[in-house]
Amino acid sequence: MRRNGPLSGEVTVPGAKNSVLKLMATSLMTDGVTTLTNVPDIADVAIMGDLLAAIGVTWSWHPTEERVLLLTNHGNITPVAPYELVERIRASINVLGPLLTRCGTVKLSMPGGDDFGSRPIDMHQMGLEAMGATFELRHGYVEAHADRLHGANVTFDFPSVGATENILTAAVFAKGTTVIDNAAREPEIGDLAIFLNEMGADIEGVGSSTLVVHGVERGSLRPVVHEVVPDRIQAATYVAAAAITGGEITLRNARPEQMEMLLRRFADMGLSIVPQTDGMAVFAPERMRAIDVATLPYPGIATDYKPLIVTLLSVSDGVGIVTENLYPGRFRYVEELQRLGANISTDGHHAVVRGVRRLSGAPVKAPDIRAGAALVVAGLAADGETTITGVHHIDRGYDDLVGRLHRLGADIERR
Repeated sequence: MRRNGPLSGEVTVPGAKNSVLKLMATSLMTDGVTTLTNVPDIADVAIMGDLLAAIGVTWSWHPTEERVLLLTNHGNITPVAPYELVERIRASINVLGPLLTRCGTVKLSMPGGDDFGSRPIDMHQMGLEAMGATFELRHGYVEAHADRLHGANVTFDFPSVGATENILTAAVFAKGTTVIDNAAREPEIGDLAIFLNEMGADIEGVGSSTLVVHGVERGSLRPVVHEVVPDRIQAATYVAAAAITGGEITLRNARPEQMEMLLRRFADMGLSIVPQTDGMAVFAPERMRAIDVATLPYPGIATDYKPLIVTLLSVSDGVGIVTENLYPGRFRYVEELQRLGANISTDGHHAVVRGVRRLSGAPVKAPDIRAGAALVVAGLAADGETTITGVHHIDRGYDDLVGRLHRLGADIERR
């Protein structure tokens, strides 16, 4: 890819990776055919599908305009998630709650996925133990048991997305009422709760930090047809692409109300964003201005947005400080941006970004999904040719990123 002029045109935002994988895992809780639409064509969907197939749920993908994924559960479930599949994807932890609450037992290899710091499952374990589960760690596997979980009051020290999802699904078949306080509030969790309610669960407080789950009987959920919520991280990537090139684009199927804090900060940098009935229009200035940003749990700035923000700051006017409050070790892509000429220094949880006028094309390597996409965005603003390797990371979370950018006018190709 080479330095690009202003991008223009329309792009449709596909379904969210961080939702569809959790919805797929939840299909373990009901027999029959669960139908998901607006499913992104990403590698992680296939990986999760293979994991579910090993447990006993078959899947078929129909990449029509509706992007339909069919998940067929005949009830012949083996509650064991093998290492060779689990280690490929972090979202594999999301089979823990559904399998434990349905089968009363689960054996799960410790999950893999992107390597950006320790993300233990202690909060998952704490919540499930409060509901009556027992845990053992043997030979690299977590084994959990509970003949039937019971309701409990679960309060998280930190609003963990994964722990909220697992306690939420586990509570659906628990006896009595479970209250989850300081629950994560991400739109993808709201999508999961809505999906469960459509299936026959009884969940109150959707979208809030307190979820109340009234347990229903095992076997009472029914398969449904559900549309996956749009991917706010992919949407932000196209906003950043327009911003870094001084472009004007329209995002169809984007939900600006789910990106409110990020869009507010983008406006502080000089972007004009106009909500529309089916998305939003983005108008970028010739050059953005620098701001300070800190990551926080939703509705704050998500850590997944941060590589895009650092990339934009690298060519903005002024100096910006970016603070990572959620995960350690998520500045590893900075060295790659420095290879492109960015002036960035890091100290622990902080990065100081001094904007330069131009980046310079160079070979770089994507270390993870979001950083890889940020390097693509950086390449749009780099003189000369930028070659990005490690694009298998990008494939895990982005649906035809190259094609969508090319249709916006980017000089980009995949070799």
